[in-house]
Amino acid sequence: MTRDLVNGAAGGVLATAAMSAVMLAGDRMGLMPDQPPKRIARAVLPGHRHRPKPGEGVLGAVTHFGFGAACGALYALARGRRRTPILLGAGYGLAIWLVSYQGWVPRLGILPPISGDRPGRPAVMAAGHVVYGTVLALAVNRLNGAAET
Repeated sequence: MTRDLVNGAAGGVLATAAMSAVMLAGDRMGLMPDQPPKRIARAVLPGHRHRPKPGEGVLGAVTHFGFGAACGALYALARGRRRTPILLGAGYGLAIWLVSYQGWVPRLGILPPISGDRPGRPAVMAAGHVVYGTVLALAVNRLNGAAET
């Protein structure tokens, strides 16, 4: 069980890095000028929840990678040592996106729900979460395979 958690967390960190690259590309294309992890950090830091604050970028990045590692650990724990189909990983990533951006993020008033968000951000975030889930499945499969040899 511990190995599953560690492999999943490591896969989650790697997958979050890949997802972050998609998000930065979306930012550079003008589809997503304000990164959701930074917006979430802004909302929890003291002061006005919709105004930029010192440290929000760093806190957003740290918590984004922490959330990615935790979701990766849960995924690996649920899957155990079984090889995971890539489509299952992609679906897991999309499920995280839906639960977050159609659920707790809008309920906390941080961003609007997917259907009411600015054009472009939902597509970038959906693509990023598919990348997250795909890389997570590949990484956990690889780490589990390496552990068996």
